[in-house]
Amino acid sequence: MSGHNKWSKIKNKKAVEDARKSKVFSMHVKTITMESKRAGGDINAPGLRAAIDRAKAVNMPADNISRAIEKGRAGGGADLEEVLYEAYAPGGIALIIEGITDNKNRTTPAIKHLLIENGGTLGTTGSAQWAFTKIEGLWTPQTLIPLTDEDKMRVADLIDTLLDHEDIKNVSANAEF
Repeated sequence: MSGHNKWSKIKNKKAVEDARKSKVFSMHVKTITMESKRAGGDINAPGLRAAIDRAKAVNMPADNISRAIEKGRAGGGADLEEVLYEAYAPGGIALIIEGITDNKNRTTPAIKHLLIENGGTLGTTGSAQWAFTKIEGLWTPQTLIPLTDEDKMRVADLIDTLLDHEDIKNVSANAEF
């Protein structure tokens, strides 16, 4: 029966890896579809080209990429839009939460609930952006705030929880980890 245990371990490991890949691929499909819609399906457009390059960097299959481009070109699927939330985490840490959603009215309360559940608060526009500068499409903190060990754990848990949400693609924090 030793072979059974080995197969079971492989199967479980593969299932975890497949779930992780599925989440990453789904976010890239949303990005490519949105950029394709903006560019009218022109794969030479800078935004769409960058989205395709990022998808290829994570070994996304070419077939999935071409389907996402076609979906955006045809105008199929839901209207996807980029969202940006500003929030504060435990310890006064500023957060910039970026995502892509097809329904802002569903995503905003879900993010607010996750923040409150983990000791954070949703801010208004401009309430956390002052702590960051946008360099090459990434939010970079201007200053880092030191945290206690307890607050580090709470902030890390909050960020992990937010990243597990299907509509969130990136979370930036000005915490010193």
